Amino acid sequence: MRLHSSQTRATTGLQRFSQLRPAAALRPLLTSIALAVSLVAMPQAWANGPANADSLPEIQRLIKQGQYPQALERVDAYIATRPKDAQGRFTKGLILTELNRPADAIVVFQRLTEDYPELPEPYNNLAVLYAQQKQYDKARTALEMAIRTHPAYATAHENLGDVYAKLASQAYDKALQIDSSNTGAQSKLSLIRELISVSGRPGSRPAAAAAAPTPAPAPAVSATTGAAPTVVARAEPAKPAAAPAPVAPPPKVVEKPAPAEKPEKAEKVEKAAEAKPAPKAEEKKADEAKASGDEAGVHKAVQAWANAWSRKDVKAYLAAYAPDFQVPGGQKRKDWEAERSSRITKPGTIQVGVEDLKVSFQGDKATVRFRQNYKSANLKSSASKVLVLSKSGSRWLIQQERVGS
Repeated sequence: MRLHSSQTRATTGLQRFSQLRPAAALRPLLTSIALAVSLVAMPQAWANGPANADSLPEIQRLIKQGQYPQALERVDAYIATRPKDAQGRFTKGLILTELNRPADAIVVFQRLTEDYPELPEPYNNLAVLYAQQKQYDKARTALEMAIRTHPAYATAHENLGDVYAKLASQAYDKALQIDSSNTGAQSKLSLIRELISVSGRPGSRPAAAAAAPTPAPAPAVSATTGAAPTVVARAEPAKPAAAPAPVAPPPKVVEKPAPAEKPEKAEKVEKAAEAKPAPKAEEKKADEAKASGDEAGVHKAVQAWANAWSRKDVKAYLAAYAPDFQVPGGQKRKDWEAERSSRITKPGTIQVGVEDLKVSFQGDKATVRFRQNYKSANLKSSASKVLVLSKSGSRWLIQQERVGS
């Protein structure tokens, strides 16, 4: 079972459990610990200015070459001139981990959580280190903090699931020590161990992620559920009722030429068929006009949300969210709003910009993909983001919010 480190907030390659996914800039792999080269890239979110360009790339190069003592010496010199630089300090934590100095790495990440409580990666890496030491309760607490700080942090959610599995394994083990005849606990323990074994096996994740071959179309299998569809018996056409006994028609009716109406009816049908495309074209134009107007409304709503955030207008910011907004992490709406309010009203300026907005519609919902640029006194980040909005009256309100594409 893998617990993954954080690198930026994107998923990277990993190893097995005892093996949380740590964040190496944020996401190294903590196990034995073999830090994948791709994990040492520094996240743009932690850049504090041009000064970072002078030394950190050289330190990263040393890490990639496995020259950890030299990298530690360089990063110490870097931090000495920039003691509050989060990126440099985080890099030191990764190097200490590679040097098999977990206690020192824990101190580094712990202090980062104290100085930068809004960053989830240090919490995630603390959890990785605690899990390696079999301190699963501490690992769980750290991951819960990471998720509270950044509810859309998928790596922390996955790691937390792995920690829960380990805790469950320990609990079932204890139950069997007390009562070895408990068949329920035996079955559950076997399932948990199989889960840990499968998820920790190298190459297991790619195999699971591989797309299943597309089956040839067959009427016996449902395309959505994979189950055999209900077979509906074909109804036999109703037998025509026996014709009533013929009645002799009056002479006047017989003389009247019945076929005379047929050409008229044919003409009417043809005219109706010819007239049909016109309404469709008009409907299409109306739909296009509506979509164009809705897209402009969505753009306006997203920009208003970012502007309210930038000027620290908490009331307007929270009003941008729909009553049925899906609060990440299962947090209560009231607690989430209090947390967002506390974070937004911290001293200092905030700048939030949105760019490259791409909108798609499905029914009365709009999905917006864009790049969010965030800047405060201590943090500068640029990340892909997705908002799902629904229309309420004349307003577009946020129903879902997540980082990534």
